[in-house]
Amino acid sequence: MKIVTAADVALDHAWAAIDLARIADATVRLHWTDEPYVWHTNDGVEVFVVLDGAVDMHYRDEAGTQVTRLEPGRIFVAEDGDEHVAHPVGTARILVIEQAGSI
Repeated sequence: MKIVTAADVALDHAWAAIDLARIADATVRLHWTDEPYVWHTNDGVEVFVVLDGAVDMHYRDEAGTQVTRLEPGRIFVAEDGDEHVAHPVGTARILVIEQAGSI
């Protein structure tokens, strides 16, 4: 059993994570960050839930580059092939569920 208070998590570098669980071929991880990630495309679905702080999620669609603010409780689901990058606003803690080994 694990009990984690997201707001108390502070790790040693941006995008460091605590592995919470593995369910079949998916991982559930709690990330801590204060820096943007890199533009990337996952090789499967990614569920991205902001637990603490805020994140500006940049993504590309047929209309070009879009940005949406994710605050606690908002969920971003990137489908296979969706190009995106997360930019935290200050410090953020994010629950990410994705295929094991995905970037």
